[in-house]
Amino acid sequence: MLSLPSEDGEKFHRLGITSVTALSLIAPTSFEDRRLSRELLHNSACVIDATVEHVVRTPKTLKITFFAHNLECVIEGIIFHPKPYMLHQFPRGERAFFSGKAQLEMGKWQIIQPMKVSAVGSLVPIYKTPLRTDVMRRLVEKNITVENLIADGLPEKIVRELYALHFPDFPKPLNEQQVHALKFAELYEYMRRLRLKRRYHKTSYRASGDVNEWMKTLPFELTEDQKKAIGEIERDLKGEYGSRRMIVGDVGSGKTMVILASVVLMQPHRSVLMAPTTILAAQLYEEAQKFLPNLRIALVTNATKKSSLEEYDFIIGTHALLHRPLPEAGLVMVDEQHRFGTAQRHSLTKLTENDTSPHYLQFSATPIPRTQAMIDSAHIDVSLIVQTPFTKNITTRIIGKSDFQKLLERIRIEISQNHQVLIVYPLVEQSESIDYQSIEEARGYWEKNFESVYVTHGKDKEKEAVLMAFRESGNILLATTVVEVGISLPRLSTVVIVGAERLGLSTLHQLRGRVSRTGLQGYCYLYTNKSSKNERLESFSHCMSGFEIAALDLKFRSSGDLLEGSIQSGKKFRWADIGEDEEIVGEVKHYLDLQVG
Repeated sequence: MLSLPSEDGEKFHRLGITSVTALSLIAPTSFEDRRLSRELLHNSACVIDATVEHVVRTPKTLKITFFAHNLECVIEGIIFHPKPYMLHQFPRGERAFFSGKAQLEMGKWQIIQPMKVSAVGSLVPIYKTPLRTDVMRRLVEKNITVENLIADGLPEKIVRELYALHFPDFPKPLNEQQVHALKFAELYEYMRRLRLKRRYHKTSYRASGDVNEWMKTLPFELTEDQKKAIGEIERDLKGEYGSRRMIVGDVGSGKTMVILASVVLMQPHRSVLMAPTTILAAQLYEEAQKFLPNLRIALVTNATKKSSLEEYDFIIGTHALLHRPLPEAGLVMVDEQHRFGTAQRHSLTKLTENDTSPHYLQFSATPIPRTQAMIDSAHIDVSLIVQTPFTKNITTRIIGKSDFQKLLERIRIEISQNHQVLIVYPLVEQSESIDYQSIEEARGYWEKNFESVYVTHGKDKEKEAVLMAFRESGNILLATTVVEVGISLPRLSTVVIVGAERLGLSTLHQLRGRVSRTGLQGYCYLYTNKSSKNERLESFSHCMSGFEIAALDLKFRSSGDLLEGSIQSGKKFRWADIGEDEEIVGEVKHYLDLQVG
């Protein structure tokens, strides 16, 4: 990366940028044409090389008679409401360059509000920045050169377009090539900074477990996406550097089996997995006991006694793992990684008593667009599990008040078949700002008309116990989005989402994903009070792929900023569009890979 001139550091800081490439992304908003005019155009700017022949002051104007040498004609200049200092700017007999707006009145040419100019013969770019216009212009002239941009790492073709953007031969709107160059440069700058944040640590832990033999023991065939992710993890775990990989899978894509395969691969070294809730940790523990019968597996929660964990091959736990010493481990995994803070995830890797870096895998059930995954891969390796072991049969419908009786009929039918129903409310308590019932307002109706109604929400300290009790014997669960990720509910066939238009599509997809986990016919009802057609919800109701929905979410919202630490932070790129520019992201990724190679 090109080092910046020290005397310009403060100016770059005020602009919020750190490189010449970032400076080149601040395109001029317009240009002032300071070239001598060859002809006059009505209501257009002009520049004349003129001698002042006569000056007349009236109560409200200053009239100057110019002889324009470049046009070989007499032109009258008019300044309305002149300030006192302006009287001295047009001494009779002086020849200078003047600019203003040309107007044709009654067959005569006039220049409105003429002013003396010095930088003649060029196009002067106008920038909207915190810096004064002339300061910004000098900063650009000094730093944006073809040599500097190439030295900053950009390909020459992109550099030429960016340079022409700031120093054109004549003013014109942005063309397709320039927009492409701006997008490429912005993504290059962003992904390069992500790469600089990446750290490589040597490790002495090498995978030697036979995952193929283990897969033969399974009572089902893994999907091609699962096998591909396991293959990528295997390459990581056999390498000399500690793995840093994120595995992103759709709801029900079988991430658990990829987690267990990673444990098998890491043998004979120990593996540790942190999950966000006790329920999730317990479910993973049950699955591990079922499919890894030859390994010694421990479950660690707040309720677990603090005894030694040395004898175990695989340790599964909640954030309780952060509060006790952990034995040496070759592999550290975090499930639903977005539920933990960055500091929590980092502290887990430091808790293991290791001489060298363990491998680190993070899993997420929040699908991201392919374009986002390509960008992320500049910072961390990414595996996508798009396929699901079986196709879910879920009907999604948008409903309103007039559909309530039909909804009640569907709920009664499902309960009569020993199925369960989840109703998600936007709030726990009443709010004047939201035109929907809260859980507390609605629960009386459901408890009066149905049996075995359970209630929980984010503030409920007993929510995990409530969810466990509902799984065993409940008919209806009233909840907030607390159930978005977590407990498996095999009998859940129906979800009703109240105020669905208020939630992001990814959240709606996670909630819908609670339904039909075991192949039941599922129903998802998006309840809204809005009578107008909602394109966003319509699009969602016809789409089942989490990765396509994540792309839709980008289309309807704005993309996040990974450098700020959150995929959902809502910050936009100035030029690039993650939802539309997958091809350019691919170009930048390929170019960065060639630079490293």
